[in-house]
Amino acid sequence: MNKNKKLLGLLLGILVAIVINILPLEGLSAQGKMCLGLTLMTVVFWAFQIVQSGYASGLYLALLVIFNVAEPSVVFSPWVGSTMYLVIGAYLIASAVKSSGLGERIAYKFIIKFVSSYRSIIISIFVLTFILSILIPHPWPRAFLIMSVMAVVIKSANVPKEDAIKIGFTVFASSVPVSMIFLTGDSVINPLAAQASGELISWMQWFVYMGPPNIVASIITCLLILVLFKPTKEIIINKEEIKEKLDSLGQISGIEKRTIIWLAIAVVLWMTDSIHGINIGWITLLIAMLMSLPAIGGVLTPKQWGEVPVHVLLFLTAAMTIEKVGGVTGMNTWIADTILPSSIPENPYILAVIIAVISMGIHMFLGSVIAVMGIAIPALLIFTEPMGISPIITTLLVYTSIGIHYILPFHHLNMLVGQGEENGMYGQKEVMKLGIPLIAVVFIIVLLEVPYWKMIGLF
Repeated sequence: MNKNKKLLGLLLGILVAIVINILPLEGLSAQGKMCLGLTLMTVVFWAFQIVQSGYASGLYLALLVIFNVAEPSVVFSPWVGSTMYLVIGAYLIASAVKSSGLGERIAYKFIIKFVSSYRSIIISIFVLTFILSILIPHPWPRAFLIMSVMAVVIKSANVPKEDAIKIGFTVFASSVPVSMIFLTGDSVINPLAAQASGELISWMQWFVYMGPPNIVASIITCLLILVLFKPTKEIIINKEEIKEKLDSLGQISGIEKRTIIWLAIAVVLWMTDSIHGINIGWITLLIAMLMSLPAIGGVLTPKQWGEVPVHVLLFLTAAMTIEKVGGVTGMNTWIADTILPSSIPENPYILAVIIAVISMGIHMFLGSVIAVMGIAIPALLIFTEPMGISPIITTLLVYTSIGIHYILPFHHLNMLVGQGEENGMYGQKEVMKLGIPLIAVVFIIVLLEVPYWKMIGLF
């Protein structure tokens, strides 16, 4: 069945590319048609998961160059900026927190102090995700670290399989809204959203603009999980076993102390980027490199480079390139003129709802958050430009709409990576059970952002 699905995705993607290039699309150049065709083909490949995302992304990048859709300097322009190096540095720092034992120590201490029941487990996952999002600038390593700790909780409390699935699902579901609170909460997607606006957004500005709305989104998501995923029986935490796990880590080591120091320096530099003017991407890469030096570092070793996934970097390059090449070939403007309404509503609340509907509609089809940003944000920026509102507003409304939204696992990578018995233990059923009510949450948050942004002077 899986093999047939992949073959169907392959044939469908190729067919879409051919049909787009054959159709007489008025107002779209030959290069624009080729760009649209290859982009939609790649999105189909991603959606059907015909191969690992890195292979589909590498194919897309190669074909853009081979068919002269854009110059190599445009296709691979993401590597000229800081975003790719932010991702590399983030993975290395996340590896340092995990391999040093610091993250595990923090999680065990937190559980011993605050966790005593199923309800407190669910709430603690959200709180731990929030705390660790300041220290580990990527949601996947953070979620897997918390999942490893929750596995101990599940075993020590003899949690039934059905309830264990609910706990595993919460670990990855919490990473979706919580990762949007801080700019470094998701070092892949958040900086892309900030960059897409065309204006510089500092770490502190991001927290002011997006922090409060996504704290609300996190609380609502937590409440939804508590209502929709009730335990089959009362859970009693065996704190003695967890304390034994903590004791087995021993006294805080020199590597952990050095990790704490470098993390503190990184957080301070991230928070003050608007003062010193150094991009957080270069800060993150620099801190990671310094963590490898002898005497002052020794935290990162050569094996940690294996924690940096090349396929994610290729996927990120392809997703960022969609926006760049779409702009050069005229694809973005054509999409804006073709699929968006001809008139612009003056009411900001109606505008927010329209942007949310369009963004989620595209997201349902394309699946990838990054791919949707690459297509929807440039088109909607063109759409809202006559209103004279800040590009930041349009960009963050789009990102809020697709960043919180998912129905199936492939709609959000945070949910996709946790799927399966060996990861978060959950499947498509659990994702849909929460994903459908989250549609209402998206509208709640975007309608909350309008008066909030007005209050702080952004709107």
